[in-house]
Amino acid sequence: MKKRIVIFASGSGTNAENIIKYFQRTQFAEVVLILSNKKDAKVLERSEVLDIKAISFTKQELFSEEGVLKILKDAKPDLIVLAGFLLKFPEQILKEFPNKVINIHPALLPKYGGKGMYGNFVHEAVVKNNETETGITIHYVNENYDEGAIIFQQKVKLSKTETAETVAEKIHELEYEWFPKIIEEVLREKTSTHNHSFEGGEL
Repeated sequence: MKKRIVIFASGSGTNAENIIKYFQRTQFAEVVLILSNKKDAKVLERSEVLDIKAISFTKQELFSEEGVLKILKDAKPDLIVLAGFLLKFPEQILKEFPNKVINIHPALLPKYGGKGMYGNFVHEAVVKNNETETGITIHYVNENYDEGAIIFQQKVKLSKTETAETVAEKIHELEYEWFPKIIEEVLREKTSTHNHSFEGGEL
């Protein structure tokens, strides 16, 4: 039986598409559903092209017992992946799926995390503060923004001439390379009795 992945996304869905294609090349797991809080999100179009079921929902449905929670119970995911999902994740879903929800953040947490720190806002802050490195953080989701246990981090060095756009490109490369691999690692860890720790290096 393939492991089942559900992805939440709010925007264009490039990470979601990358994850879908990665697992389409394996027999281990598959993306069974895409969920978005925006009915005009590009990720829904990408899902249709890739023949993956996709559903949009309202904020009210996200926090309703009969809304997204019911959809997830029916989907029976082994892992829920937030890939550019901008709303705070409901505690009732976290309680129903303990240690089964992970997120990717475009910075090295705990730096540049918290409410409002997403996408270009993060990269602009990194450039403004003249950081010499940044990176990605993949972490479990808890009831607070960007505060769940860290699973994996990967760094990239920055030059003095970086802009938010060039930083974004470097971060996207890291996301595309590492996010699917770490999703697979997390799923494999959950199916094995061995504990495994992830360590990020520098590129």
